[in-house]
Amino acid sequence: MRLFQLTLLCLALFVQYRLWFGHNGVQDYSRLKAAVTSHQDTNAQLLKRNKVLKADIEDLKLGQEGVEERARNELGMIKPSETFIRVLPGQQLNEN
Repeated sequence: MRLFQLTLLCLALFVQYRLWFGHNGVQDYSRLKAAVTSHQDTNAQLLKRNKVLKADIEDLKLGQEGVEERARNELGMIKPSETFIRVLPGQQLNEN
């Protein structure tokens, strides 16, 4: 009977060791859960970026307003009949 109890105790300890420290145990589960969460966050950010890019593409396909806006903002282009005025932020005057 003592041998049977010792065998059961050894088996229980082995199972507990495998559960906490073995392959596919609690540590692996925690590590994989953190990795999945990280990948889900990255995917959510990439989906937002893709939606913005898709909206830009649709805007550029539909009309000239998007092309004009991009040329003005990114390339600094102006139309021949327009006058370009640049206002630079200056220092504020102290009234003392």
